[in-house]
Amino acid sequence: MGKKKNNMTKRGVAAALATANLPLINDAELAATPMARSDSEGKSSSGSLKRSGPHDADDDDGWQTIERGRPVKKQKKTPTPNSARYPGVHFSETSRLQSKINLSAFRDLILYLFADGSGPQWISVAHRPEFRKAVVIMVPGLEEAMFKAGVDFSNYETPTLDQAIKQIGDGSSPDHYYPRPLSKEALPFSLQPFADMFPHLWPVKAPGDDKYGKLHSPLTTMLTAPLNKTKDKNSDRSGADSHRDIRTRITEFLATPEELVDNGFPVHPVLLPEGERRDSFKDPEGWVHTRVNKLEDGDVPESEIEQGSITAGREVLAIDCEMCLTGPGELALTRVSLVSWGGETVLDELVKPEKPITDYVTQYSGITKEMLEPVTTTLSDIQAKLLDLLHPRAILLGHSLDSDLKALQLAHPFIVDTSMLFPHARGPPLKNSLKYLAKRHLSREVQKGGGTINGHDSVEDAKTCLDLVKKKCEKGKAWATGDSQGENLFKRLARAGTAYRATAGPEATGGLPVGKTSAAVEWGDLSRSACNAATVAISCKTDADVEAGVIRAVKGDPDGLEVPGGGVDFVWARMRELEFFQGWANKHKPSTDVAAAEEETSVVQEANRDAEKQAVSPLEECLSTLAQRLQRIHAALPPCTLFMVLSGTGDPREMSRLQSMHSQFKKEYNTPGSKWDQLSVKWTTDEEDALRKAVKVARAGVGFLSVK
Repeated sequence: MGKKKNNMTKRGVAAALATANLPLINDAELAATPMARSDSEGKSSSGSLKRSGPHDADDDDGWQTIERGRPVKKQKKTPTPNSARYPGVHFSETSRLQSKINLSAFRDLILYLFADGSGPQWISVAHRPEFRKAVVIMVPGLEEAMFKAGVDFSNYETPTLDQAIKQIGDGSSPDHYYPRPLSKEALPFSLQPFADMFPHLWPVKAPGDDKYGKLHSPLTTMLTAPLNKTKDKNSDRSGADSHRDIRTRITEFLATPEELVDNGFPVHPVLLPEGERRDSFKDPEGWVHTRVNKLEDGDVPESEIEQGSITAGREVLAIDCEMCLTGPGELALTRVSLVSWGGETVLDELVKPEKPITDYVTQYSGITKEMLEPVTTTLSDIQAKLLDLLHPRAILLGHSLDSDLKALQLAHPFIVDTSMLFPHARGPPLKNSLKYLAKRHLSREVQKGGGTINGHDSVEDAKTCLDLVKKKCEKGKAWATGDSQGENLFKRLARAGTAYRATAGPEATGGLPVGKTSAAVEWGDLSRSACNAATVAISCKTDADVEAGVIRAVKGDPDGLEVPGGGVDFVWARMRELEFFQGWANKHKPSTDVAAAEEETSVVQEANRDAEKQAVSPLEECLSTLAQRLQRIHAALPPCTLFMVLSGTGDPREMSRLQSMHSQFKKEYNTPGSKWDQLSVKWTTDEEDALRKAVKVARAGVGFLSVK
């Protein structure tokens, strides 16, 4: 490697000096000259013979690095907006767009620009290497109807379910899913700044499941990168994802009362609200519940817990049952197995049903007619034994335990269920099979005997559940969540973030994995959320805090102590005041700070008072404030920055109301002794259809996209 100046090498300089009868100087002497010193101190000198680095020149007569006899090109400057290589994202009528864009497509665009994601097919990307930063802001509460021409915010009303479905369309026409051009003149005055920042409004489909009436978290979708199976060949394919093992007590994995209700578990009276209903509770005929008078009975004082114990002083018993058919859709208990935390078999008995068995379903149960012929043990015998074993400090563990407990006609409040600990990739109500979990996380084959007792063994299944939970406790909550959650987006950018020649110099030609810095600007405590994995986490209490935090993250701190100088590469933020104003936020807000919650309310109330003084609707004032905040952020962005604004979802209120109604119905229906015609809530096909429509409305979000 050498250096040259105006095609003259050092050897040529030496020859010239000799010809001029001037003394020769070596490199050390040259470096000591005043001109060289002034250059090393950062002072410019057009007559300097040496620079501090090969790429420090700003003009064409600077030193250049020579590799293999050829000069290496200097690092390119940030292109100007009129430059032919300015980056951009463009929609074309010829784009391969055949349905509404999923929210995940916006996340995948970030991965394509800054990491190892695949190129998008719904939009064209120009000059990918030139993108410098990306800023994504989620603003729940935004609706497409707000951007209609002539909308009157003083009389703005949420459309009925049928009206909303009609506006969304069935997806059969491009009008239902093509982006809508934004015209400043056609927008309401308060939202006209959007037209200055974005060329289109994109209809966006939020994550969820129309068939099962589910809306999935838009935050989880945006902040979770799918595992790259082609490029992550060396990653842990057990689903563990790289993380630090954290020993976790089993009590951290106990199902909550809400989870028990949602998953159809028999209701133990201790889970009922205190009062007449709990006091008057009676088990239906044939049913029993364990002797737990209050949930606190299960607590163990810290002084009694052995240091480092993951059982937290509780007795853990894994259970599995086998059932046979005694009628159409009628299952009866035929075998029950109970295994201790140490792996010893505590109970393993065959059970004779009261009714004659019509189908032994041996291929699943492992039970045969010959096995049950000499058996005299009844269900009530097993119940009596379990009531003695399941004391208040006992935790019952198993896979899809709701089915086992219904077969046992028994209720217990302390449950750890592996079907809930290891959720299905597509979310509930789908569940992973125990066979799959054993193969995936334990590298163990179970239930492989082709319908014999050796192939489908309840003791083996109970021990498998036990080993899964033990490993979960040893590894921590983050272990084995890859199947459903992938990899944290901030971690993916830090691990696989890619730089290109335009931003990282010649050595990055073709893309170089250098890692990308990130910032999360969010409401509430970020230490317990996915945002904690960002390079910088900025906690906020108002949208004004969010605005300031985004600008700070983009520009960086002067001293660079917290936010790196020059800002981070990727910024994620969420503004929530419109969400609170619209009533979209559910009761489980991420912020548990009482002061923050009070400040949220005061912000909305202040907006209402200001709007009344100015004779504009409170909603219009809220939208105007939001648009101005976004406009100021946009103005602060450096060139070549991708800017996204996403609503995340559509209006979730009717969906939430129907889901609460369904949850109440299931809670009452699964309470032993309840009668369906005496329930306080009815759930029929009409309510089911209404829920599906409400979910479709809740999944109809909007998005905006541009390059500054």
